[in-house]
Amino acid sequence: MRRKFYELADTSPVATDVLRRIAMLYTIESEVRGLSAEQRRAARAERSRVIVDDLHQYLEARNAQVSAKSKLGEAIRYALTRWDGLSRFIDDGRIDLDSNTVERSIRPLALNRKNALFAGSDEGGDNWAVIATLIECCKLNAINPHEWLTQTLARLANGHPANRVGELMPWTAVG
Repeated sequence: MRRKFYELADTSPVATDVLRRIAMLYTIESEVRGLSAEQRRAARAERSRVIVDDLHQYLEARNAQVSAKSKLGEAIRYALTRWDGLSRFIDDGRIDLDSNTVERSIRPLALNRKNALFAGSDEGGDNWAVIATLIECCKLNAINPHEWLTQTLARLANGHPANRVGELMPWTAVG
């Protein structure tokens, strides 16, 4: 949502105001980063909810004033039609304000997908995608992918039962 308003900020005071309000949310997020999910939820309920509710009212009011065909109108409608998802972070301390972490983590997958085009066959591309996904899963779980893959392949070679392969997944090694 922020990107659509950012693209209009040079020419639209409304977009600039929306970005100012979003910046206030990021200030709060920087202060609660690292706290428990419950502490984040409580801080957001106390401090962020009023900003989000005010922003929602502001966008609703501007939506009635702006041409639906304008870029600003499109940006406002985009935000309003996704409002439940955009504001969900307030009531769930586990959810981040934005999807930047997820986008950064899947960027290598997009690059791998392009590289898989040269895997030699459809099956080779599928295998490449599975391995790339497991490697990224290791990274998300703070596991060294090389060590995990080495240990997992050794266990498979030593006869680990195929019906218990779920025990070998990266997320089972956490904790």
